[in-house]
This record gives sequence, C-alpha cells and structure tokens, in this order.
Amino acid sequence: MTDVADADTDATRSESAPPRAEIALKTVTAAPASPERTRRVLEQALVFSGAALAAVYLRDDDGRTLCLAESAGVPRTLYGLREGYPVDGLSPAAEAHRTGHPLWLGPAGLAGFPDARRMPVRDVHLAALPVPGGDGCLLAVGERRAGFGPDDRTALTLVAEALARTAGPAAVTGAAGSETPHGNAFSLAMDSGRVEVGDDLLDLFGLEREAFDGRVETLLGLTVPEDLPSLMSVVEADHMSIGERELEFRVLRPDGTPRWLRLRGRLLPGGEGRPVRLAGTVADASALRPEVTDVARVQKLAAALATAGTVRDVGQAVVAALRKPLRADRIALAELENDRLVVTVLDPPAPESWPELWQSEWRTEWPDAPVRAMPTLAGALRDGRARIWPACSADLEPALAEVGPGGLAVLPLPGVGRMAGACLIGWDTPHDFGPDERALLTASAGLAGQALTRAHAFDAEHELVAMLQRQLLPRRLPKLPGGVAVARYLPATAGLEVGGDWYDVIPLPDHHVALVIGDVQGHSAGAATLMGQMRTALRAYAAEGHPPDVVVAHANRLLMELETDLFATCCYVDVDMEAGTAWCVRAGHPPPVLRHPDGATDIAEADGGPPLGVLDRAEFPMTPLRLLPGTVIALTTDGLVESAELDIDTGLDRLAHELSVSDPAHLGLVADALLGNAHRGDDVALLLMRYDGMAVRPLREGWTVWRVPEAARHARRFTKRSLRTWGVPAEAMDTALLVVSELVTNALVHTDGRVRLDLTLIHRRLRIAVTDTSPRTPVKPTHLGWESTGGRGILLVEAMSDAWGRVPVSGGKQVWCELQLAY
Repeated sequence: MTDVADADTDATRSESAPPRAEIALKTVTAAPASPERTRRVLEQALVFSGAALAAVYLRDDDGRTLCLAESAGVPRTLYGLREGYPVDGLSPAAEAHRTGHPLWLGPAGLAGFPDARRMPVRDVHLAALPVPGGDGCLLAVGERRAGFGPDDRTALTLVAEALARTAGPAAVTGAAGSETPHGNAFSLAMDSGRVEVGDDLLDLFGLEREAFDGRVETLLGLTVPEDLPSLMSVVEADHMSIGERELEFRVLRPDGTPRWLRLRGRLLPGGEGRPVRLAGTVADASALRPEVTDVARVQKLAAALATAGTVRDVGQAVVAALRKPLRADRIALAELENDRLVVTVLDPPAPESWPELWQSEWRTEWPDAPVRAMPTLAGALRDGRARIWPACSADLEPALAEVGPGGLAVLPLPGVGRMAGACLIGWDTPHDFGPDERALLTASAGLAGQALTRAHAFDAEHELVAMLQRQLLPRRLPKLPGGVAVARYLPATAGLEVGGDWYDVIPLPDHHVALVIGDVQGHSAGAATLMGQMRTALRAYAAEGHPPDVVVAHANRLLMELETDLFATCCYVDVDMEAGTAWCVRAGHPPPVLRHPDGATDIAEADGGPPLGVLDRAEFPMTPLRLLPGTVIALTTDGLVESAELDIDTGLDRLAHELSVSDPAHLGLVADALLGNAHRGDDVALLLMRYDGMAVRPLREGWTVWRVPEAARHARRFTKRSLRTWGVPAEAMDTALLVVSELVTNALVHTDGRVRLDLTLIHRRLRIAVTDTSPRTPVKPTHLGWESTGGRGILLVEAMSDAWGRVPVSGGKQVWCELQLAY
C-alpha cells in the first residue's frame, strides 16, 4: 500500500495489527484453492505491514534459482526487483533463503548489496523472509521512513508462514479445482487461464508432465505464429458463444518441424450465462505441412516482442525465439549504458558457462563488463552491422572466443538514433552459417533493438508515473477540529500503469472541511498528471471561499479549457464541523456512504452532475447531509465498488454492510478492513472521516461597517461590547481594539463598497476578519520616511498579531489576524 495518510496514531494501529493479520490470513488460506489465493495472501502484507510491494519467490525445478511466483502492490520494476535470483548469489532473497533467517534492511543495509545501484528508488526499506519449509522467500518493500516496526515484522512473518501453505507446487497444481483429465482431454478455466490436460495431449505438444506449469500461455507459445489468432479466438471467452468449437492448428516439435493438431471443445456456461470453462480434446490431425521457414521464426519473434513490456521481457523473447531453432549453446543480451554492457539475459545462466572475464565482472546474477575489454565487440557496435565468426577464429579476444568456440554471432541492436545493446550467440561445436540464417539474425537484431528502445521508454514512463503518484497525493492528512480522517490508496495489480485516483482533505475558514475524492479516466502518465491538476484546482477554488457547487463547476470549466481527451469524476463534501451539517456535490462519482452512531448505514441520495470535462455548462446540484457525533462518511472510487463481475449498486451495498459492522473507534483499522478484499483490477482510493463534534464551539459576532467619519470608533465600540459580553476583561482588549481600528481604516480608505467586521473567539484566541470588495492585496511599505502620513497600519497589525493573512472572498478579499488574549 502506498501513499497512506492516517490521522490516527500509530500506536492504535500497531496494537491490533498482528491479531487482525492472523485472522485475515486464516480466512484467506482456508478458502478453496484458486489462482488468486497466493495473491490474496500477499495483499495482506500490504494492508498490515504498510509495504508498497510484496513478492514471493520459489525455487525452480533444479533448485538453483529463486523465481518470481506472484507479487502484489506497485510494479516490482519501480524498486529494481528481478524475476529470479540465484540461490547462491549475493542478494537479500538468496541470503534469507540460505540462512533461514529474515533480513530487515534499510537504505544503508541495501547499499551493501550489488543490486542496490539498479534500484530507481533507493530511500526504501526491504524485508526478506524465508518461507518455512525451504521452498522460497518473501520480499517486501516499504517507503515509510521508520521502516518495518515490530508489529509490521510480525505481520510479515505470518504472511511468510501462510505462503508455505498456499504458494508451493501443490497449491499451484490444485488451483484448477478438478481432477486432471485423462488421455488427450483438457479443461481450461476461462477466467484464470489455468488448464488441466491429459498425458497424451502433452505428448502431442512435446512436453513432459513435470515441465508443464498449467498455464494455457505455455501451450500457446508452442503454436506456429500464423495459427495463433484463430486459436486465440477459441481460448478467449469474449470472442465466442456457448457451444461446440473445432479447428486445426500447428505446433512446433522440439526439432523445429510442425505438427497439425485438431481441437474440439465446448464452452460451458457458468453463473448468469457467462462461459467459464472450455472442455474438449486435442488430437493429431495426421497431415503435416511444409517445414516452418525462417520467415515464420521472425514472425514468431515479432509477435513475442510486441507484448514484451520490460527490458527483461525483450531478452527472454529473443532467447526463446532463437536458441532452439539455431541450436545455439549460449545467448546473451545486454543493454549498452555509456561504455558498459549491462547484461539482462544469459542462457544458460550459470557463471561457469561463460568466459573467465565475464565471471570476474559478475554482479549478483549477471556480469557487467566494460566494452573496452572486448575491442572486437566495440568495433561491431560502432559499425552497427551483424558480424559472424566461424569456428576457431584467431582474431577474437578470449572474452568473445570462449562464448562461441564453434562459431559466434554478434548482433548490434539498433535503437532510435543510438545503439541500444548487443546480442551474442555462441556454439560449442563447429557451426555452418547459411545465407538464410544470416538473414534471420539480421532481421532479429532489428526487431530486438526496436523492442529494447520501447522497453526503455516503458520503464521510464512507469517510473515517472509512480513518482507523480507519490508526489501528487497528500503525504499526511491535517488534524481536524471535531473529527478524524484517514485515507488509503491501493494501486491496481501487475499489468496496469498507475492510475488517476486521488483524495484530499482541505481545511477551510470557520471550521469547515472539504472532503474530496476523484478519479481521472485511464492509467497513464497523462492520467496521473491530470489528477494533480484537478486536485490543485479544487483546492485553490475551495480556498477562494466559493460554495461547493461553484468549486466543482470551476474545475469542470478548467478541464474543458485544457482540451484533453480525458475526463474525471469527483465527489466534494463541505462539512461544517461546528453545526454538524454538510453539502455534497457529485460529478459522475459514486455517492458517499454514511455510517450513523447506531451502526445503521445510508447511501446518500445525492443528486449528481456529469463527469468533469464532458459538458461546458453543466450544473452540479448540492445535497444537504446531517451529521450526528459519531457519524462516519466514506468516500471511495469505483475500483472498490465496481468491477466486471460486480455492478456498482451491489458494490455500494456491500461497502455499506462492511461499514456497519466495523468499529469506528479505530478508523485506520476500518479502512484496512474495507480494502482487505478489494478487487484489484483498478486503482482504489478510500477516504473516511468520523465526525465527533466540537467540544467547545466558537463565539461569533459580525457587523457591517458604516462609511461615516467616525466608522473606526464605531468598530472599536462594537468590538469592545462583544468582548465584554464574552467575558474578556478590559485590560486584555487594548491590542484587539488597536488592530480592529487599523484594519477597518485601511478597508475604508483604500476600497469602495461594503466593509464587514467579523469576530471569533475560541480558547481565548481571537480572530479578527475584515472583508471588503477590492481584490487588491494589502502591501507592506518597504520604506517609511519621517514625513510619511500613512502606511504603518499593516506593520502594526503584523507586529501585534500572532498570525495574519489575506484570503480571496467572492471577488473581494478578507484580511484576518489572530490574537492570543492573556486573561
């Protein structure tokens, strides 16, 4: 969880966090096995430890690598976490796994690990906990300055223990929830992509039972690229209706030759007529077609690179597309950063499989070698052309010759205006490079270079959006007179960019508070930027003293003038903390949910206007709300109450029920509980405020100043009479009377129109406010000569007040000051 603002004390949160975490984890692990269960366990780490990211790594089949199995929270690339760590490497995950003891690392501790320099955000804390049983490791990253406290550590330990029951191989195998089909039968879950298959079907695809991970994507990856669209039309539920399906397609055998298969299946409906499972058989069509050409291999690589989002994804796609068809023994793909090659993928990954120079430059899991140590490679990068060396080439330095003693291909990867990196392909036995193979290597290099450039842009945008999200949301919420507010923000799960959800709490004059929550359309840097503009605009319009409907209308007009294709929804609630009343304005946003002191809940029937940025002259009606002490107002974005499986009315009813059974005394725990089972297909923002009522209400008096020669004297007399009525002794009034005289005189002399004097007293602190119709700001003189007859009034006010300032009010201004009366 990120960007958490909480006005409750940390002590309240920590007293209940471990017991609540234990209860929540027991509930999640007791649920039936499903593909989402491991993710739900990890999400409890976000809720109860304050982590921004939690990920579980499990050992692969040979036990030499800890591979990423599942993650929750912000994308792992924001913190430089890898997809895998060698068990014997120098990484926190490997060390915790080997020793069986948890690591709690702050920024200084992280700096001691080689991977620290790859972390875009370095002022973070990292926890690495072994999963009991020796199967893997839990990593958690937090951005709180204090790091993980004792209760946070207890919660993470409970999560690691829960992962031992849910994230192992048995949990993955049992996720499909049914017995494995026999023979050539299969059963595909349409919502998760998990597929149960028989042994004969695996033989047709050339897979061993132990090597199959249960994902339909693994089978699709063996399909000839030209046949993939027709096959996808079958395995995607949105593209077909209930009933029988049949088609033929080709898969590639281990030796590179194609095999024709025939699929026959029936899409079976689930609840409410929605198809949820495809069941059928796959048989050998017994009609082989001509051999797959190099053109098909390039097409397959292009299809894989089209979906590669990160630099690591690009490298893996190149290895998968080239190593087996070329029967290569080694492939390395590296980025070019200044004069160093930063390797992103090595296949095989073991250090002993690579030259001695590479091993000496090893950094955790990959080498990081200078280009100048391999002049032949540097020359190929300068020329920008693929180069090939046959077996036993004498003009190669050892660092390259040992990569391919039987033949070496160096492929510079051209980007946009620069060289993005290089790909090295080596053979141990003598290899004959035919003309078709040379063309294949050249075409593959061009595709990989462009994909690498796109991946760099993707990572840069991802980092920018995350930074915007962290900077534009409030770091903490203000303390409220007569109330408590907390807020939570949860980003969407992996695969989506950070979105445009936001919240804000704006203190206003006269003990008013504006609660704001909104959502900008889309998930992109543009959405995050527009979110910051909308939040700033609403705060500025509110500070000008406009009523709620005018504030939202001004924001709508601003968004229309920005001429963006995006729109935004918003809910704005202006709460009078003295009177216990509120005005609500909605712009295409879900309404507030109220929890009354007796536990009853209401979904506010607030009339709403259209989303911001849709209509130029839209109207935004105001709806009154009545608040009794103990009432909780809940504002949320649609990510919490609406999804593809859940309509918004049902979601709001569920939110109201969960709020009714909660304990509003600990508002932070209520917010955590409400987000515990949140659907993670979209960002979620949640803002809660408990109205307690003000124990002491301020005393107020106001007077319209007459424009007469003795106006200042009348203002002093009104002030003196009011203070005497409030019990202020005469000796404590002198300063207040002088300030009133100066402020009123300035307003009468320098402005035209109506002038009003307002007095407010609470806890012996007097606020004096003079409102006029001129927008001009009072200017303090920079120099006063002995002959000057004016200009000293503002200097006197500043010298005698504890605080003073100016705020715009309905086309004019209000000059105010505060005095602490001594009596």
